[in-house]
Amino acid sequence: MTFQDYDNFFLPAEDLDEAKAFYRDKLGLSIKFDFADKGMTAFKVGENEPAIILSTQKTAKPAIWFKVDDVKQTYEELKARGIEFLSEPFEIMTGQAVEFLDPSGNKLGITDYSKMVKGKD
Repeated sequence: MTFQDYDNFFLPAEDLDEAKAFYRDKLGLSIKFDFADKGMTAFKVGENEPAIILSTQKTAKPAIWFKVDDVKQTYEELKARGIEFLSEPFEIMTGQAVEFLDPSGNKLGITDYSKMVKGKD
């Protein structure tokens, strides 16, 4: 099991329009994707793949996700090490994901890109 990279940084937003204006207009970040209809907008930071994702979902908590090769395999390995997950792995637009808490209650997650076509440009 290897954490390959950061995937995304999630932050709650009470008012998505106000938050978007702050990150776009005041910080000068570019929008990576905007799913305002689903209560989420992502901002690019430089040329990095990981983004800052703002979410209005009621259960939104700050979270850091890590990219792994295979969520289900990593999930089983971490469970064997005593990690208690918040759910079973679930499907997202790019693959699978699952979240857990560290001892201080910080939300962490793992994700893979299993839905992305590999080897095609």
